[in-house]
Amino acid sequence: MTMIGPRRSRDDRRGPVRPKLGLFNVRAMLRLLLILAALIPVARGGTGDTRPNIVLILADDLGWSDLGCYGGEIPTPNLDRLAAGGMRFTQFYNNSVCGPSRASLLTGLYAQRVGHSGRHWNEPTDYSRSLTLGEALQRANYHTMMVGKWQDPDLPVHRGFDRFFGPMTSAIISYYDEVRDNPFFLDGERYTLPEDFYLTDALTEHALRFLRDAAARPETASQPFFLYVAHIAPHWPLHAREADIAPHRARYQRGWDDLRQARLARQRALGLIPSTWPLSPRLEQLPHWEDDDHRDWQTERMAAYAAQVASIDRSTGLILEALEKSGQLNNTLVLFVSDNGAAHDGGMVPVDGMFGFAPDAEANRTWARNGRIIKPGSGPDNLPGPADTFFAYGPAWALASNTPFRDLKLTGYEGGIRTPLIAWWPATIRTPGRITSEVGHVFDFMPTFLEIAGGTYPTELDGNRRPLPLDGRSLLPILKGGTRPDPAFLAWQAPRHRALRAGNWKIVSKGNDDPWELFDLLHDGTETTNLADQHRDVVQDLAARWQAWHDDTRVSAESSLPPAL
Repeated sequence: MTMIGPRRSRDDRRGPVRPKLGLFNVRAMLRLLLILAALIPVARGGTGDTRPNIVLILADDLGWSDLGCYGGEIPTPNLDRLAAGGMRFTQFYNNSVCGPSRASLLTGLYAQRVGHSGRHWNEPTDYSRSLTLGEALQRANYHTMMVGKWQDPDLPVHRGFDRFFGPMTSAIISYYDEVRDNPFFLDGERYTLPEDFYLTDALTEHALRFLRDAAARPETASQPFFLYVAHIAPHWPLHAREADIAPHRARYQRGWDDLRQARLARQRALGLIPSTWPLSPRLEQLPHWEDDDHRDWQTERMAAYAAQVASIDRSTGLILEALEKSGQLNNTLVLFVSDNGAAHDGGMVPVDGMFGFAPDAEANRTWARNGRIIKPGSGPDNLPGPADTFFAYGPAWALASNTPFRDLKLTGYEGGIRTPLIAWWPATIRTPGRITSEVGHVFDFMPTFLEIAGGTYPTELDGNRRPLPLDGRSLLPILKGGTRPDPAFLAWQAPRHRALRAGNWKIVSKGNDDPWELFDLLHDGTETTNLADQHRDVVQDLAARWQAWHDDTRVSAESSLPPAL
């Protein structure tokens, strides 16, 4: 908008002439004022509390390249919107398997310090030496809500969450039915699933309900909120409605080899990875697409998986829409992350049984609480998707999901432990669309949220709990556009590997008696060239660090603190 400057008469006897604004300029100024007003945090309920809300969305078994903004072809417009208006991390890490990753995410600690070996998917977390994000933010006067996967024996409402909906997950699950060992709860009460139940949609509906309830109650409307959305999608089984599968079929008729190359090209074009990185080696047992004898069935498996990914995006869009309508979106930090890389499960050929289901097996009839009978196995005559099926998409599609990285879930290679991370926070992220290579880990969320909330991390809680010092460090400097020093190292004990990263060096080994591999992640982030023989001194140094970390976390776990609660 051009402003008209003050003018003087020739004899300079008149004062300054007021600028004359036309109707167009008045409207433009009003629009500008509305935009600026939207960026200013609004105090809640007259309390003057302008601290941001926090929404943390966690996917389960999502590959690094499955989202559009990370090079994928699956339509994810809502998550892509977050990336375009926020920022993406390219070197962010988890623990390669769900239980340990969620333990670190919730506590800010290495999972090994709080009861997890790192090798198993579902071990209870020791809260005598830790607290959850919910507990930490409750202490900071946040209203805390959770929907989704919970893997500890006690309910989330007893671990810092004011509201909860989801399954107490201790075994394989269905997207359509309540099944054995996975009871559903709403807050502290058992919940009966309706007939038209679909898991991802139900989690979303309850998240929206919790947001509405919080806004309607004076005691919570005045508080900032923390919403933790712990999806189970796109974890197997491949459960999706036909209407959601159909749009994806044509995309995958060219197979996994073409898909890997197409995603790699998009990642390079987006600036997510250097153009010099080669594609990671394919797994030895995988056939080339043109040599597979069941391509129609394979296509169907990937189409069902894509439908599950798209359902997460649809969920995210509904949450964003609700926040936008309530005027809270611009003062909300939204984070999206995955608990590990894509999963290998499902094999490469049709079978008549897997995952505990087999012809004439009792589990076929007794697994679903409503009596639904499961058709075991999968193949051209038993396609995935419906409620009476149970299967997964297999290692070839999973490796494509993890493009460009090496290997899959459960491993210590980058395909197992590296996760996409999208951050959206208009009030703080001032360079929309930014891509950062800063190194981080899911245990960084605890100190980040505490700094944002103005909270403190306790050294003692409830008289008999003594939380250990945090392993994570705040991401706030990165979100503000700056940097922070890299961690001295990050270490892993995953189900199939031990690993450690320090700077750009990374070592990986299958076990205590197996040799270490060494990779330079700056120049070879896809781990194609083992440099151990050329840099034995580096291997020796990093191996000693890994052993010291292992001993330290074991001592922490075995220390004589009060018993787990």
